[in-house]
Amino acid sequence: MKRLLIITIAMQLFAIGVNAQDNILAPLFDKFADDEDFTKVSITSKMFSLFTEFEPEDPETKELTEAISKLKGLKILASDSIDNARSHFKDATAQVRKSNFEELMSVRDGTDDMLFMIQEEAGKISELVMLVGGKNKFIAMSLYGEIDLKQISKISKGMKIDGMKYLENIDNDGDGQE
Repeated sequence: MKRLLIITIAMQLFAIGVNAQDNILAPLFDKFADDEDFTKVSITSKMFSLFTEFEPEDPETKELTEAISKLKGLKILASDSIDNARSHFKDATAQVRKSNFEELMSVRDGTDDMLFMIQEEAGKISELVMLVGGKNKFIAMSLYGEIDLKQISKISKGMKIDGMKYLENIDNDGDGQE
């Protein structure tokens, strides 16, 4: 009985650990979970699945609905009023670069640096990370699931996610060629 209890607890702890690491930036989101200087957004697969329950009226909407149905989550951590924003950007960039993510694009827009990276599994994009760092601005975004970059660009226009406009000119191969 004691052994069964220990095995059960170990399995639950393992499951919690796996769920907490749904995306590469999970430790960063955990680190700033209680920091009031940050805005935190977390959208679960359940929320995405609610959008797929509507019957699309046109082919473009149907295509968007199919893309949304393959998403598992979206997490955004943002602040535009912190003193050490550049340091957070550099730390997050280092964390993503040391994993098996591939750079799609980097952008310098005035004083802001922006980095887009993806993780691919079996030829499909499983996670898209966007990092933004400026003088006082830091944004970390992780979108995970089965991702179609062209569709994500269209979705982001409707959601008004800052920085996602740069994805308009990228195809799923990440080379920027149509």
